[in-house]
Amino acid sequence: MNIKHFLIDGNSSIKDALKKIDRNSFGIIFSQKKSGEVYGVATDGDIRRSLIAGLGLDDKLDKCINKEFYWEDEKATRETLIKKLDHKIKVIPILDSKMHLIDLITKENYDLISGWKKKRYDNVVTKNIPSKLFNLAARKTSGLKLHDFNCGLKAYKNEVVKSVKVSGEMHRYIPVLAKNEGFTKIGEKVVQHQARKYGVTKFGMSRFINGFLDLITISFLSKFGKRPMHFFGLWGSMVFAVGFLAAAYIGFTKLYKLSAGLKAILITDNPWFYLSITAMIIGTQLFLAGFIGELLIKNKSEEKHYSIKETLNI
Repeated sequence: MNIKHFLIDGNSSIKDALKKIDRNSFGIIFSQKKSGEVYGVATDGDIRRSLIAGLGLDDKLDKCINKEFYWEDEKATRETLIKKLDHKIKVIPILDSKMHLIDLITKENYDLISGWKKKRYDNVVTKNIPSKLFNLAARKTSGLKLHDFNCGLKAYKNEVVKSVKVSGEMHRYIPVLAKNEGFTKIGEKVVQHQARKYGVTKFGMSRFINGFLDLITISFLSKFGKRPMHFFGLWGSMVFAVGFLAAAYIGFTKLYKLSAGLKAILITDNPWFYLSITAMIIGTQLFLAGFIGELLIKNKSEEKHYSIKETLNI
């Protein structure tokens, strides 16, 4: 979370404040002086009421801020902050002795929090660089903006634990599996990494190969696990069509040459004929693979295909 998205100069316009509120997605902005001292807060509700009262978007934010707001210092206990967040307060600013904003405590109701070993003490060549490449590929493939998928420190809601099924070495991708089950509120928290003091790692370079293969599997299952015909049927039809058109072209070319009295080789002597037949066979097999996959999914009645978040009035 970037606290700069929660700060704005009090002399800025209401329009600029709304842009920042939209960017931080918490519906709140803190006004500060040029010295960095925080002296007021404005919510999207405060601004809305001010606009209804007659203020314009170009008016100064100072005209609608609330200078009496709740905040805590660095010494505030975890219990105190949690109790306050249990009420209507969604964001608690943490201010230092100069009233500078140094942190924000928010109630975001995450489904899963994944740890991030931001500062690592592993070997750079054998651990850090491969891990960065692995996490980059996982981010691009899954769409989750996490920096450390494989961190062992994670916090889950009870519903997530009961819904996610982990097999083999898929523990690396628990956030991705949770996302596929519909748990989209997934966050990240920086954790402290400890250097290894005793023993050696049990995992070699093979874990990166296995992790890459598992990533391909999860990526495919997340997109086509419940609709295999959309993948195999599409590619099967395309490959079959290419082979069929190629075979038709060869056949029509043969007939044209014969009708024109031109010399034509036997179709079976044309290597493209065998390539077109092979393409039609492969296309048929791909299509049948998708069809069989759909039959298997439909007949697995004991397994739920979709997760139900909440049942109302039933």
